[in-house]
Amino acid sequence: MNGQYRPTRRTALALAGAAAAGLAYAPDAAARPKGREGRRLRVYLGAYTGGTPGHGIGVASADPDTGALRLESVVPAEDPSFLALSATGRVLYAVNEVEKGRVSAYALSPDGAVRDFLGQSPSGGSHPCHLALHPGGRHLFTADYTSGTVGVVELRPDGAPGELVQVVRYAGSGPDPERQDGPHAHMVLPDPTGERLLTADLGTDTVRVHRFDARRGLLTDGAETRMAPGSGPRHLAFHPCGRTVYVLGELDSTLTSCAYDPARGTLTPVATVPILPRGADPAGTTAAEVLVSADGRFVYASNRGHDLVAVLAAGASGGIRPRPVSHHPCGGRSPRHIAFGTPAPGASGSPGTAQRLLYTANQDSGTVALLRRDPVSGALAPAGEPLAFDRVVCVLPAGRGR
Repeated sequence: MNGQYRPTRRTALALAGAAAAGLAYAPDAAARPKGREGRRLRVYLGAYTGGTPGHGIGVASADPDTGALRLESVVPAEDPSFLALSATGRVLYAVNEVEKGRVSAYALSPDGAVRDFLGQSPSGGSHPCHLALHPGGRHLFTADYTSGTVGVVELRPDGAPGELVQVVRYAGSGPDPERQDGPHAHMVLPDPTGERLLTADLGTDTVRVHRFDARRGLLTDGAETRMAPGSGPRHLAFHPCGRTVYVLGELDSTLTSCAYDPARGTLTPVATVPILPRGADPAGTTAAEVLVSADGRFVYASNRGHDLVAVLAAGASGGIRPRPVSHHPCGGRSPRHIAFGTPAPGASGSPGTAQRLLYTANQDSGTVALLRRDPVSGALAPAGEPLAFDRVVCVLPAGRGR
């Protein structure tokens, strides 16, 4: 590993025991928060491990004043590329992005440390790259990239993954022979009501809206929305109004705003804008993540290749016509995932002003960078030294503001 934590021969046995027990191994016991430092907030890091012993889910702490990260422990796991927290914040979920895909769950202590390995379940397909929890807390959904499938996994009362209830298989292809040779499910996103599930299929340029029966844990066929050919829908985000959905095109680095009708479960594309700066060469670039500020004023999208985070003003009318306003270096190479920092305990202000930090998980540089966010202009600026974590691809702040 090229990151901050390098297992030594002396730690090999400790790591092996931690892996068997599903517990976190702390590389530096002195790094654990004490006294005032106990106010630090947890940030969980997903990564590709490639068989590296001891690598897996990083457990970091964020300084409550600056947001600076410090790695505290590593939970050995196999390619935990995307993470999610339960609504209670007491269970951490990870996909294991391998050929026979799995979902793993870990119990967290009140201070956010990983306490126990709760168990795992098949994801229903190959190479799951995304997961999401249903608001009811009884099911989770997976997007399995290689197999082009979406899975529904039942959750037990303690949060452990249980039965694989359903696998939905997509079909079709797109114009890009290398990336769109078949369906490639890339994201699952419950709508605010929990009655429907949106899925992004990069391989067929399609966003689907399924109805979800929470009692039986089953998805039914829903509306399909065709996006621009070759755009490669990767990730989705809701505007806080609940009636606008942003679709990030990985292959053409665009953002498409869609009107969402929750009653009918339909999406209607309205406007498409580039996330690259004007005149930038799109060759060799791919979009990665999209998120919206809590006050609905700004949309953020990351791009790999130019290694930028684009800022778009959502504007009035529910953000249906976003407008690019600025672009900022991500603080590393290949920003696969971005997330707003969590406000310190007792932080006050509106939801938008509380999100003054943005973390970028930069896969190729193996770093998590911290950017300061201006809630008025939406602009970003570097804020301190990045945290090294090899092949990091997901950053998940815990608590309020995630």
